[in-house]
Amino acid sequence: MDDRVCETKSAATERINLPKIAGLRFLQGALIGLGAVLPGISGGVLCGVFGVYKTVMELFSHPVRTLRKRYHILIPLILGGSFGFVVVARMLGFLLEKYPDPSVCLFVGLIAGMLPSLFREAGIKGRSKGSFISLAVCFAAILALLWSLQLIQAEIMPNFNWYLFCGFCIALSVIAPGMSFSTLLMPLGLYTPLVTGIGSLNSEILLPAGIGALLTVVLLAKAVNCLMENYYSIAFHGIIGIVMAATIVIIPFQSFAQSPAGCAVNVICLIAGITAAFALDRFNRKIGMPAV
Repeated sequence: MDDRVCETKSAATERINLPKIAGLRFLQGALIGLGAVLPGISGGVLCGVFGVYKTVMELFSHPVRTLRKRYHILIPLILGGSFGFVVVARMLGFLLEKYPDPSVCLFVGLIAGMLPSLFREAGIKGRSKGSFISLAVCFAAILALLWSLQLIQAEIMPNFNWYLFCGFCIALSVIAPGMSFSTLLMPLGLYTPLVTGIGSLNSEILLPAGIGALLTVVLLAKAVNCLMENYYSIAFHGIIGIVMAATIVIIPFQSFAQSPAGCAVNVICLIAGITAAFALDRFNRKIGMPAV
């Protein structure tokens, strides 16, 4: 009963200040879109930080009913998310093409800088021995898988089916807080062609990625939501293990040894990424709005 009263008051407050709130929701949506595409930052975590994770999951589970009920929240949020996603993807595609190693170091810094906030988020409901076992098992399994792919020099050629997989990873990064879709796509060599295609609005990439994302939402949204509600700590620590393993694999170690100047640039980019992640975390905690 109390939850329903609070929810009604929150909705009433938003409607009274609709223009101001819509602008802030658009900004939050843009940051969620940015978080969805930037390596190391999870759109799902930002949804939780901004208090809209529950509403987004309701949208995935019951789209028509939720959109009709919460249109004043979701429309500016969706518009902002789309804007942030496409604009940032265009910028990242350019950086990865022109400056691949410094860009990857910047992204590694972003991921490393977000790990403390992810670990803090993972412990909100407490930690158990199973939480740390989950982290260790997922870390070892993903590290072994990705290193084995590197050792056998498996080359993945992006095609329709692989872009379906990219769509799956994009949707999962929103459904599962803490999971960044770049975590799996960068070691497989799929991240750069994907963000380049999104930034240029390439239909040959957008169509399969969109289908993959839609199928993931339809088939997995309720299951992942149930998993996070009932085994939050174990699931979230497993996600952290995946993030850590995939990050280690993408570090361009060889570029640090090529020249002193190149090494210095990489180190500066690493520090810049960590600093930006800390700043974004502080900003996220400063912008507080009621959960909806």
